[in-house]
Amino acid sequence: MIEEFLAGQEVSILALTDGLTIRPLLPAQDHKRIGAGDTGANTGGMGAYAPAPIATPALMDRIQQEILEPAIATLQNRGIDYRGVLYAGLMITPNGDPKVIEFNCRFGDPEAQVILPLLETPFDRILLACAQQQLEKLPPLEWKPEVCACVVMAAGGYPDRYQKGLPITGIDRAEEQGAIVFQAGTVLKQKQLLTEGGRVLNVVATGENFDRAFEQAYQAIEAIEFEGNISVPISAIECGNPA
Repeated sequence: MIEEFLAGQEVSILALTDGLTIRPLLPAQDHKRIGAGDTGANTGGMGAYAPAPIATPALMDRIQQEILEPAIATLQNRGIDYRGVLYAGLMITPNGDPKVIEFNCRFGDPEAQVILPLLETPFDRILLACAQQQLEKLPPLEWKPEVCACVVMAAGGYPDRYQKGLPITGIDRAEEQGAIVFQAGTVLKQKQLLTEGGRVLNVVATGENFDRAFEQAYQAIEAIEFEGNISVPISAIECGNPA
């Protein structure tokens, strides 16, 4: 099979649907590579930011009309009553055209970690509207006038071989600084928090711009300790928001 090679920037569009109506959340981008400057091995995601500047309002309108609504229409035509999250992984070509790479019936990770902290509309109201097929009647979603950044703290050696069972300290100090710390590859044993996976923690911060949000995230990371931890330097320049 010969397929078109897609070049450009990836963007994650997480949307919620009740099977009849579909509403996108804020666009996000994640950093897949283990190294700075988009270098090194691919990972499950070393960080993310939202809203992604590449997804302009005009582009989001195209994505809604050309991708999301046809996807729901196709499900309806096949007799599939799908209600929940529809996650479209897209490539934005150099010409500005959105191309579908994949669909997932789940939240994206770590994209969800930077989208949901910006949501002002009560999340349970949205989910209830999806379950009751009342999404069309829900007022427009409200968002905080900020941006959000996530940096993953990974085990040394990830994405290859890495050690487990290392004590983690300092999460409380990071949260005192205003960060949100999502636990991923952790386990609690005898009241001690230990590493249990490759991507161990997601450290999230919001701010008036990406410079400030990432600065706060990395400051919070400095308060957290476990042996051999690594995190990727992600700059605001990569977010289309140069200093």
